[in-house]
Amino acid sequence: MTRVHQGNGTHVLLTTPSATRVYRASRHPAIQHTAIHLGDGAMLEYIPDHIIPHAGASLCQTLRINLSAGSKAIVLESLAAGRLACGERWSFRDMDLKTEVFLQEKALLLNRARITPHIRDPSQMGVMENFNYMTSFSVFADGFADWGNVGKALQQTIDAYPGIFGGVSVLACGGCAARYLARNAPELVAITNRLWSVARWELLGLAPFPMRKY
Repeated sequence: MTRVHQGNGTHVLLTTPSATRVYRASRHPAIQHTAIHLGDGAMLEYIPDHIIPHAGASLCQTLRINLSAGSKAIVLESLAAGRLACGERWSFRDMDLKTEVFLQEKALLLNRARITPHIRDPSQMGVMENFNYMTSFSVFADGFADWGNVGKALQQTIDAYPGIFGGVSVLACGGCAARYLARNAPELVAITNRLWSVARWELLGLAPFPMRKY
């Protein structure tokens, strides 16, 4: 269990050193729970690399974020179909992923995905087909009203990338969410970095952040 408490007025970028690998489970799933609380006026950029499940892997993951007055968040979550170079496409046992985002305990986004390839093949028509990466990219803010323009900017960014399939929805209140599919890791990284840059400018008024991981 990871708990993060951001103080009032702080600005934090949380990421990972590299992709998160989930190894074969002999019996019980791997468990990863993260809870993040933002103080008043805090800003969070939660940008981890994607999850790569190995053959036979099982994961139960939860992410809960609670915003306070005047706080803002950019949240990324990505999942690969497996170790593609090893021929392990959709070879994991199951992925159970849950994300909850609240503003002062009022729900802004509740998202649950459970993928069990042995029950329903994700590569079939109307599901993932020939895409290998699925991503959720969301932005939230208290006291921000221009979500229509944010959603439009994010959608235009997705539409400008050939080979990326996705869409953007403005939430009932306090944010908007984008979901998109990519065929390979370079495409995933390129579109994600561009969306992050757009969100930083639209939501925080900040230039792109040149994150380096080596």
